[in-house]
Amino acid sequence: MTYFDQFLSIKLTPTKLVFLVPLLLILTGNWAFFSHVEEIYPWSGTNAGFLISLVFFHYSLLVLLMVIFSLFLPMRIVASVLILLTATLGYFSDHLGIMIDIDMIRTMFETNVAEATDLLSPSFVLHLLLQGVTPMALIWLVPFQKSGTLKELRFKLQAAIASVAVIALSVVPMSDHYASFFREHIPIVNYMYPSASIFYMGKFIRQELFSAQKHDFITLAKDVERPVTDTHSDLVVMVIGETARADHFSLNEYERQTNPRLELEKNLISYSNISSCGTLTNISVPCMFSRDGRENFDRDTSSNIENALDILKRADVSVLWRDNNSSSKGVATRVAYEDYQTPANNPDCDIECRDTGMLEGLQEYINKQKGDILIVLHSMGSHGPAYYKRYPKEFEKFTPACNTLELSQCSDEEIINAYDNTIVYTDYFLSKVIELLKRNNQKYETAMFYVSDHGESLGESSLYLHGMPYMIAPDSQTKVPIIVWADDSSDIDINKSLALKDQENSHDAVFATLLILFEIKTDLITSATPPLVYFKDEFEVY
Repeated sequence: MTYFDQFLSIKLTPTKLVFLVPLLLILTGNWAFFSHVEEIYPWSGTNAGFLISLVFFHYSLLVLLMVIFSLFLPMRIVASVLILLTATLGYFSDHLGIMIDIDMIRTMFETNVAEATDLLSPSFVLHLLLQGVTPMALIWLVPFQKSGTLKELRFKLQAAIASVAVIALSVVPMSDHYASFFREHIPIVNYMYPSASIFYMGKFIRQELFSAQKHDFITLAKDVERPVTDTHSDLVVMVIGETARADHFSLNEYERQTNPRLELEKNLISYSNISSCGTLTNISVPCMFSRDGRENFDRDTSSNIENALDILKRADVSVLWRDNNSSSKGVATRVAYEDYQTPANNPDCDIECRDTGMLEGLQEYINKQKGDILIVLHSMGSHGPAYYKRYPKEFEKFTPACNTLELSQCSDEEIINAYDNTIVYTDYFLSKVIELLKRNNQKYETAMFYVSDHGESLGESSLYLHGMPYMIAPDSQTKVPIIVWADDSSDIDINKSLALKDQENSHDAVFATLLILFEIKTDLITSATPPLVYFKDEFEVY
């Protein structure tokens, strides 16, 4: 009998699958989980017993999940999905330090094709083939022996009872460890693949079903008015940055000159101590336009609540949102919106569409408007891991730069070089925005307001990219740049506002600042609102 014949003689049964697949998932997809646990509970004394019990706990939980899902789907399909899911999640945790929670799952669904493609590196494909596709293929190639329906149900019931018993036997003797672990170390629990991710997927689906129900739109501002004495129209361009961290701007004393053009501008303030609302775009962007602030912000209900753009529109401000990123995340639903990730609209496209292309035709748009204007430009900025794609070749100031999606093939120095080059290009883009505003200072009081959504890890503590839960996220992911430029004609008092540049503040200040820039008086702005700018004496906002 040949080896191939021997292979074909092997029979897979539901019993073998339900006990073998969880073992495979534990061994291949949970290295990050157990390594993080071992850092907190070093292998000694009662900790050793807890670590062993945790293996049995997770294994039994996976067996239980397989049994439950197999009640609705064939066992081999359940096994295949769990294997592919765990192989994918394990790669991003092991190689990039990314943790998958409900916000990251929401980001996956909102990510566009271009951003998703940036993550499909050769090492990811190889990892998926070895740890996902290969075992999945074996499951389907090996002959499968099914039992009768009643026998299978009896087996599944027995397996479920056994799993629950092992879970209980694992937890009860170590209840003090488990109580502390699940209460104090939730971020680490998120690495339990695929168990935690399945939980978050269910939570996400439930939230989406709830949010899909019809809800009344909530208007926050009872009164919206502008001073009748203000006869000058305002033109403000707000640029939403992507993945820019404050400590890589030379305006904030970074040792490299990443802002050569902005450093030459007068009437410019770079705020050095700003905290983001989140570590993901789909949290930070809607949050910064929300009245609620980070502590009270609810991503699932925010789309039904009036935001800063809605209020400005009610005050007869012409609002335009141009997007070269992955949408407005629900912020611009009720204002004019234009997609600039397509060459059909963006004339500045090569390997991807450039942020500078959003400036095309803006002068014509401005010329057609009457009264105040707010233009929001949502940039691609420094989005990783394909930093080298985020800038034209002539902006590669720092070399050698990482020119691959495969960050593991680059040194941290090369990764930082590529990232810093994206900041140099952002500097160029912002200087072009300021040039546009200067050309319109005879007719408008002009200002630029730049705010990055979140930061980025560049290898510190072996972390890369962003998306860590806020409570444990490093400063590299939460400390962001905010830049304000104002023309001499503007009501912003630059000299007085400079006193705020190093004060601690956050995205929570963006909502009020936007309204203040257009001199809007509402009951939502109070003296307790942390300002980002002060105005000249003739205008009082409170």
